[in-house]
Amino acid sequence: MDDNSTGSGQLGFGFAEEKPVVGWTPDPDEVREDAQAILASARAVTAGNLWDTRTYRYNKVVFPQMTRWLPDDERDQLCFEFFRELERIEHLMAA
Repeated sequence: MDDNSTGSGQLGFGFAEEKPVVGWTPDPDEVREDAQAILASARAVTAGNLWDTRTYRYNKVVFPQMTRWLPDDERDQLCFEFFRELERIEHLMAA
């Protein structure tokens, strides 16, 4: 059978030989490190060094999603601290 035939190779593109993607779980240590870096960045925000709106919105969405890969108690504590910082940042941005 040549590469242009319509066999199990799906028109010769080799798709049949590709293995299905197996589920992937992020490394909790890497997630923890990234979450701590974002939290540190939020804590560093001052009136003279504000996040721009895009960074604010991005971190507001991404942070809680990334912490889902951590144990519940750790996730809850990090999110509590992060959203407390977001409130502070919102007040600075409104001023």
